[in-house]
Amino acid sequence: MTEPTHDQAHGGALGTRLNWLRAAVLGANDGIVSTAGLVVGVAGATDDRSALLTAGLAGLLAGSMSMAAGEYVSVSTQRDSEKAALDIEKRELREQPEEELKELTGLLEDRGLTREVAREAAVQLTERDALKAHARVELGIDPEALTNPWHAAGASFVAFTVGALLPLLAIVLPGTDWRLPVTVVSVVVALVLTGWSSALLGRAEPGRAVLRNAGGGVLAMGVTYAAGSLLDAAGV
Repeated sequence: MTEPTHDQAHGGALGTRLNWLRAAVLGANDGIVSTAGLVVGVAGATDDRSALLTAGLAGLLAGSMSMAAGEYVSVSTQRDSEKAALDIEKRELREQPEEELKELTGLLEDRGLTREVAREAAVQLTERDALKAHARVELGIDPEALTNPWHAAGASFVAFTVGALLPLLAIVLPGTDWRLPVTVVSVVVALVLTGWSSALLGRAEPGRAVLRNAGGGVLAMGVTYAAGSLLDAAGV
């Protein structure tokens, strides 16, 4: 049986790294948009630096914790499902090894191998590590690389926080007259970069991704600023 090439052996690892990078970019993007919308909305109602800082920090902490908790629950559920599937596979390998060998042979045939080659490959894979072979070919799972929910939660927390810091600092550091324009320009530039990065990682057309990303952020800031201004005008 032909051994996998260096590129093939590392293909799964590369895909995992790209998924993590994409998740980090999207998490940062969420932090930018949600926090920018919040602080710009408050800026429409007041120019008090303390109020802006309080609102921005509250949004940053609430958003980052929400993202982390959501990612933890999601990945934990996925991990539990994968472990349950692996437990079933272990039992089937123990109770009906011949049937599992036939199943693996059929799966390899479906991938383009001849019956004879598929049978030989299935036998060799089973002798080497039956569970790993069935997990990868049948379930699409690498039993040695299950996603850690704590790692996923931490990554989401950090990505959202990094993204949220930009509009927060942009709204509280400049003087009163410059706060809004500095924030809007900074956010738009950041969204252009995250939109371009996400398109690059997903091998998509960057122009559309950038326009969608920046346009959505501008719309969010415009809506919240208008709402804050109306509340201020109403004396609320």
